[in-house]
Amino acid sequence: MTIGAVLAALSEEFPDVSISKIRFLEGEGLIAPGRTPAGYRTYTPADVERLRYVLTAQRDRFWPLRVIKESLDALDRGLTAPGEGTARPAPPRPVEDPDVPTAGELLAPATLRLTAAELAGAAEVEPALVDTLTSYGLVTMDRDGHYDESALAVTHAAGQLAAYGLEPRHLRTFRTAADRELGLVEQALAPVPGGSAARAEHEAKVARACVALHVALVKSGLRTRT
Repeated sequence: MTIGAVLAALSEEFPDVSISKIRFLEGEGLIAPGRTPAGYRTYTPADVERLRYVLTAQRDRFWPLRVIKESLDALDRGLTAPGEGTARPAPPRPVEDPDVPTAGELLAPATLRLTAAELAGAAEVEPALVDTLTSYGLVTMDRDGHYDESALAVTHAAGQLAAYGLEPRHLRTFRTAADRELGLVEQALAPVPGGSAARAEHEAKVARACVALHVALVKSGLRTRT
């Protein structure tokens, strides 16, 4: 958009706005329009919304430019704009990660019972991989020699990682880490009173928090590497 088009888009809501006012706000660092090869300013819809935020803050909240600039910086850093009123942008509330199972899902009893051959077929891996994963303790059989949903998830993931050169022996570190996390869960629940049902509920909640922490740390590590 040209500066004239921006003015037309804002003038009905802000009758006092002018081209000189828009350029002044640019000079103060509140907006940063692009430039054509010939040097003409070009504005995106995001620039227009930014201008609308600035003009609203001046008209309705009587904020000085310093406060508006701080608020814009906060918005650029991912903070959340308030609805109505004079509140400044605030950090958003934590969002439940969809990658983390709920406490109820962690408590759900196993219903699947697969033979080793069925597990290999369902996970689309060679039967030898199931045997290796079992020998390393990455998947376990019940007393009847069957595997459950967790074993299917582990085997499928191991098959995917094998395509990248990660063999079952490399994956034992995940088993060790999981056992340590479970140890922390037991430690946290040591003083928890109540029967087995109450303890299981607390156990699932603590375990879910551990999984959420693990997922958050992995995501954070990946972001810092890119």
